Amino acid sequence: MKRGKFLKLLATTPMVGMSLKTWTKQIEDISESEKMPTLFVGHGNPMNAILENDITRGWQEMGKGLKPKAILCISAHWQTKGTMVTMTPKPRTIHDFGGFPKALFDVQYPAPGSPEMAAEVIQEVKKTTVEEDHEWGLDHGTWSVLIKMFPEADVPVFQLSLDYKQGPQYHYELAQELKALRKKGVLIVGSGNIIHNLRMARWDSDEPYDWALNFDQKTKEWIENNDYSTLINYSKIGQEAMLSIPTNEHYLPMLYTLALRDEKETLTFFNESILMGSMAMRSFVIGS
Repeated sequence: MKRGKFLKLLATTPMVGMSLKTWTKQIEDISESEKMPTLFVGHGNPMNAILENDITRGWQEMGKGLKPKAILCISAHWQTKGTMVTMTPKPRTIHDFGGFPKALFDVQYPAPGSPEMAAEVIQEVKKTTVEEDHEWGLDHGTWSVLIKMFPEADVPVFQLSLDYKQGPQYHYELAQELKALRKKGVLIVGSGNIIHNLRMARWDSDEPYDWALNFDQKTKEWIENNDYSTLINYSKIGQEAMLSIPTNEHYLPMLYTLALRDEKETLTFFNESILMGSMAMRSFVIGS
């Protein structure tokens, strides 16, 4: 809590007839109202971890001024049967890709884990049983972004998996149960890509397909208008959606971020570009 706000709380919260323990708890409860923002990040090519470009500069800028107690990432690259949360005190850096330069495989992101906050996830979620995981680490959907946002790797990081057997509505409702973590200093990051069709990627050009441009713009409008029902039921939209989301593991993390938005919270887009014709890097932050 900022010093000025703390002093204001001291002045406005009476201690008369109240034990020190009760008063301290009340102050802590009030301080939780300073919740962390939440992000959706289009992570794209893992090479961004070792490159400097407009995308990575957008991540760097977004990390400035943020001082979370921990970071929870929902990444497109951890799918499981059931929902799992990492409990590892020292998560390993997972290089879950192939065909890239050795320099990328040499990258390590030695952020500590957060078993304590992972336990909070298990406690908060009632929609399903969240299982403990002691094997997974940080996949590239997580560390390739955080290495730019928090290069010192000094903020604890843990991950929540995507249950591949469940549909979008399920994921949206589960994410709503994570809201309390924002008031406990946890920065929740969804990491994927709204449009992600590698089969149609233009490897020698960033010229976007018309269907990608159209779906990206429509998605922006649905988000701005809080039309989450359309976004959840994207399979009913038509051909543009099917081309943009041939499989939904990169799309679902966006729904987690949207589900965490409270009424009247600000929403700001950044990294609004389409790469390789069929990969949208559109990202946004909710709250400030």
